[in-house]
Amino acid sequence: MRRREFITLAGGAAAWPLAAEAQQPSAKALHQIGVLSPFSRADSERWHQALRQGLRDLGWVEGENISFEYRYADGVSEHLPELVAEVIKHQVAVIVVAVTPDALAAAKATKTIPIVMAAAGDPIAAGLIQNLARPGGNVTGLSQMATDLAAKRLELLKETVPNLSRVAVLWNPRDDLSTITWREIQLPARRMNIELHSLEVTVVSEFDSAFTKATGAKDHAIYVLPGPIFVDNERRIAEFAAKYRLPSVFHLPEFVHAGGLMSYGPDRVDLFRRAAGFVDKILKGANPGDLPV
Repeated sequence: MRRREFITLAGGAAAWPLAAEAQQPSAKALHQIGVLSPFSRADSERWHQALRQGLRDLGWVEGENISFEYRYADGVSEHLPELVAEVIKHQVAVIVVAVTPDALAAAKATKTIPIVMAAAGDPIAAGLIQNLARPGGNVTGLSQMATDLAAKRLELLKETVPNLSRVAVLWNPRDDLSTITWREIQLPARRMNIELHSLEVTVVSEFDSAFTKATGAKDHAIYVLPGPIFVDNERRIAEFAAKYRLPSVFHLPEFVHAGGLMSYGPDRVDLFRRAAGFVDKILKGANPGDLPV
């Protein structure tokens, strides 16, 4: 090997560990990560555990180079603005949100702190991002494409109950994603000759009334639209459906574990694990507006 080639090779080899080191999390800086959830701590734990594991896999160690500030709304989305304000006071470097309501609350509260969505429903329709490829602003992350899969869940009910003609739909008109999804299923329902029985639930105390209406109307099945209030009460809904032998569908597998008939949608645990990759890139200097959703 000629001398010039050797020097070039040696110089490149010496640079490799420096380049690799530049891509590793800083051991000196302690980055605060805000974690906001519209759900309860118990319902969020599996998802947040996946987030923490995803960050550990990328070299981030809690207590050494990252720390977390958690806030939970316990299914009451009206509490989210004050909770995100508390998170921001801790001077967090990134805010990780779960779904649409907490993403909207965070986006309204700050235009400078990066926000990573783990499982937003339809971030474009909600006005959180400009487009999937280049979201712009300070919001990025993942979408569970809840509205795109809404018709499929209705189709699954129809396949399960071929004579299905009337479905009770639990939804929250105060929740943006729930409202968007309610609009999304109107046309598919008409195509399948299914009458949708609207059962609005905005607070926990309205569940009993909604269940009474469903049994009184002799609905054939229950379709639960996305929304924190339904996630936090999925066991209650599943038990009601089982008691009255009503086929039921939701978008989370946890609903089936609670006793519901079926679910159709992405694995939210995996979405939170993958959200760690967005946090990692942002902490290393990436602009959230340039990271495709």
